[in-house]
Amino acid sequence: MPKILCPSDLTDASLTGVAFAELVAHRLGGTVQLLHAMDRHEKKFEGGALVKEELDEQGRTVTQAPVEAHVREGEFMQVIAEESTKGAALMVCASHGARGLRQSLFGPDIIKLVRKVAIPSLVVQKHSPVGKGFGTIVMPVAGHDRINQLVDAVCLLAGKFGSTVHIYQLVRPGEQPSEALERNKKLMMQRLSAEGVAHQLVEEPSHGFSVGFSQPTINYAQRVDAGCIAIMSVASEEYRYIADAEKERILTNEPGIPVLCSQ
Repeated sequence: MPKILCPSDLTDASLTGVAFAELVAHRLGGTVQLLHAMDRHEKKFEGGALVKEELDEQGRTVTQAPVEAHVREGEFMQVIAEESTKGAALMVCASHGARGLRQSLFGPDIIKLVRKVAIPSLVVQKHSPVGKGFGTIVMPVAGHDRINQLVDAVCLLAGKFGSTVHIYQLVRPGEQPSEALERNKKLMMQRLSAEGVAHQLVEEPSHGFSVGFSQPTINYAQRVDAGCIAIMSVASEEYRYIADAEKERILTNEPGIPVLCSQ
């Protein structure tokens, strides 16, 4: 059974991550693998017994999929990265938005984490709507050489949830799309067709002069009531100088739209 890795910082916000992990595991016929990285301060209290009790309590909220709960000692980002190499299919991680996770996982650090793990990640926020599902997935066209892993993850979710994928391209006046963008757009459409995933190409004219792509993507996702935005977590060569800030805005978007990402 596929494992869904779900790091938890034991806050209420992390319960949203647990709920999304349960939703995905249920559809995939898999297992929720709860993980908490225990630091030395937490270990002082009854040797970490209280931490395990809290994590087990979160695990008891999962009713539609088998669940395992593990506490590992160490720095949280390193612990999560190591666990991601042990056969999980996907990581589901709850962020507190721009304010960060309790364990110092602030906005920019969520980017570091999803780039560090070995598997695709689904990043959600406390107010992300769990019951909405992933009926529409917005996948912006990107010029990355390693786009295949993201397309694989999109096909996996879309196939299990019956999603329609919107291949989204922002068209700026006088700007010619690069060969990499055109190549990946074609690849996306071919893969989705081969997997039998419903999809459509959306070429939206830009109405502003900003080179940023995050806000137009978020706005479009809101207009079509998307359940997910799918992006690469790493920067492409074309937009490397602005990519980190733009990706942070998408990952911590104000509407709380879940973000599927791959490196």
